[in-house]
Amino acid sequence: MTNYKKLEAWTVSMETIKEIYDITKLYPKEEKYGLISQTNRAAVSIACNIAEGMGRNSIKDTIQFLHISRGSAYEVETLLSVAKVIKIVDEHTYNRLNNKLERNIQILNGLINYLEKKQ
Repeated sequence: MTNYKKLEAWTVSMETIKEIYDITKLYPKEEKYGLISQTNRAAVSIACNIAEGMGRNSIKDTIQFLHISRGSAYEVETLLSVAKVIKIVDEHTYNRLNNKLERNIQILNGLINYLEKKQ
C-alpha cells in the first residue's frame, strides 16, 4: 500500500486530533475519565486505523480498517454533540469541529470507494 502519511485522510485526521485535544483541555476536570478520555481516544483512533489499514497487505483489510476509522469519526461527532448538549462546548466550537469531522468522513468515504473499485 501507499505511505499513509501522504494521505489527505491521515493528515486531516491528525489536524482533528490536535483540535480535539486543544478543546478537551478546557473541559471540566470531572470529565477527565469520561468525556475527555473517550473523545481523545476516539479522535486518535481515526488516524491510527488509517495507518494500520494502510500497513495491511490486502485491499480488503485496508478497507475494513478505514471503516473502523470512519466509525471513530462518527463517535467523536457524537461525543462533541454530548458536550454541546451539556454545555461544555459552545455552538461556534461545536460547528467548527463538526465541520472538520464531516470533511474527514467525506475523505474517508472517497478513499474507501476508490479502494473498493480497485478490488
